[in-house]
Amino acid sequence: MPLSPKLEAKLSKPFAPDSRIDDVFAGNDITFITDGQGHAITLFIGKRKPDGSINGERFVRRLKFEADGVTLKASHWENKGKVTRF
Repeated sequence: MPLSPKLEAKLSKPFAPDSRIDDVFAGNDITFITDGQGHAITLFIGKRKPDGSINGERFVRRLKFEADGVTLKASHWENKGKVTRF
């Protein structure tokens, strides 16, 4: 399952650096982790259990930067498969 363009647009915004954010998107529970610059780099999407873990899928974002190392050139989300607990 590829990510929807609306979800990709939501995740492309800057967030707090080195944080974990729990949210809901289009009826699915999501948790994503950001890097030191505030880019979302890991996404868990599915159904949240009472203990806070998610059963669903895990995605990892590949980032490519310009030569300055700060400006984001391109990014791509890769589906890494099912998760039963995070």
